[in-house]
Amino acid sequence: MPDAQPDLPWLGRPHTVSAPKRRSAAAVIGVCLGAVAVLVLGLVAIVALNRDDTPLANPNLRDVPSSQDVPPQQLPPGGAGAPASASNPATEEPAPSPTGPQKILKLADHPILQDPNAGLQNRVCTLPAWQSTQAGAEAFFTAASKCLDAAWGPFLEAYHLPFTSPSLHFPTGASFETECGTIQVGIATAAYYCENNLYVPFRGLQTDQYGNNPGVYLALFAHEYGHHVQEVAGLMDAAWQKIYEAGQNSPAGLEMSRRKELQAQCFSGMFLGAHVDQGGTITRDMYNKAWNDQETRGDNTSRSHDHGTNAHYASWWRAGATSNRIADCNTFAAPSSEVS
Repeated sequence: MPDAQPDLPWLGRPHTVSAPKRRSAAAVIGVCLGAVAVLVLGLVAIVALNRDDTPLANPNLRDVPSSQDVPPQQLPPGGAGAPASASNPATEEPAPSPTGPQKILKLADHPILQDPNAGLQNRVCTLPAWQSTQAGAEAFFTAASKCLDAAWGPFLEAYHLPFTSPSLHFPTGASFETECGTIQVGIATAAYYCENNLYVPFRGLQTDQYGNNPGVYLALFAHEYGHHVQEVAGLMDAAWQKIYEAGQNSPAGLEMSRRKELQAQCFSGMFLGAHVDQGGTITRDMYNKAWNDQETRGDNTSRSHDHGTNAHYASWWRAGATSNRIADCNTFAAPSSEVS
């Protein structure tokens, strides 16, 4: 497949969303290692999410007039750490036919990351009201998955990538089986991605702590869907090849893991930034709660080294949310200091 950029008529009109101003940083919560996305809570994080002194994002949004007229957005200082998933190339399904769309196993030079003006189309996303029940969560995430499909599907297909929707699963037991192994459900298990399958065990969402904060749940889900974007594009396979070559626990392997996770974090921010204030149900309050929550996760609290610091977890999500430019999510081209 040629590396030239396709004609993407809809990609030149993503709006930008400015940051909600805040008086102080939120307290950190935690994320799990490896393939498990987490939602570990603390009282200070709840305060941060619900602080009534947090202004809304800038209401004076603008649409980009033309992809030729917009300069590349600058990456915010710092970076951010993220929830997780993993894909093992050893268990990959056979590649599509050579005559059809195929993954492109590249990283920093991947075609989808080259256009500084490409972003997600601004779209309406309508979600059911959040209900902290198994059935309510299933309805919410099923609708969210359709919005994510509508956002990312046309984008990836324009690059002739083999897009398919991920299969959704809502485990209810104490554990569930995946191609990546048996996953135990506990307070640290909120969502999990493996081989074109996205799992959301309701018991792992900590709804008794987060309560009615759908923006937090949506950002978490959009992060895991971001791993699906990487999978379809070929970024996931390329990253895991590097991780296996270096060794998963080696400094180089851990840095590659952080780059992979922080990119999914940026993709999550892109989705919320492209859909807030478009007339659907992704509101400024949801966006602001998700924005504040990003500082509560990362390697600082999990005491690991495979996702990135809490500050990096937040700033990569915010990079995607404020600019809606996929080139700003090129974590594989970032200096090591921004993915530490």
